[in-house]
Amino acid sequence: MRRLFSYLVSTLAWAEVLLVLLSWILSATMTEHVHSLLSSEGIRWFFGSFSAMLASPWLVWLLLLAMAGGCLWQSGILSPLTSHPSLLTYRHRMALRTTVGIVVLYVLAILALTVVPHAVLLSATGQLFPSPFSRALVPIVSFGVLLASAVYGWASGRFSSFADVIASLAYGIQQAAPLFILYVVAVQFYASLKFVF
Repeated sequence: MRRLFSYLVSTLAWAEVLLVLLSWILSATMTEHVHSLLSSEGIRWFFGSFSAMLASPWLVWLLLLAMAGGCLWQSGILSPLTSHPSLLTYRHRMALRTTVGIVVLYVLAILALTVVPHAVLLSATGQLFPSPFSRALVPIVSFGVLLASAVYGWASGRFSSFADVIASLAYGIQQAAPLFILYVVAVQFYASLKFVF
């Protein structure tokens, strides 16, 4: 998997280099509607809008999903879900019941914010899509996964302190680090394509 990510990143980086050269050649031959990345306009665009290009909801979603995935993995909640209930200890069964109760409460709270008439997360016309709920769907799911995982981790004894939960979030970001690198290179290449053509 690591080799695949490095291959994708290096391919996109070389594509960016080729795009820079192609934009320079095409603009030098007076091709219409082509902007050179090596011109003063292109250099100003690259440096001036680099942060704005990367700052998108996709980056936030990737970060949230990585943290939720890390907590899910480190909490140990996946192992009882895949094993036979008779093989679980009393503590793990109680942890699962507690987690299910918390998840039910969380789902009820989200339903109260979306289903009832004039709910807070509906759009001005009362629709679910598009609405504040649809724009926050990934954060809502991520927080739900994080909450369930943290509760199970504490109840099962896998997490002994809040520091363990924070460490699990950091673990998720660490495991997703290649995705962040791929995101930066892919977004930059896509934005450069849009600028050039």
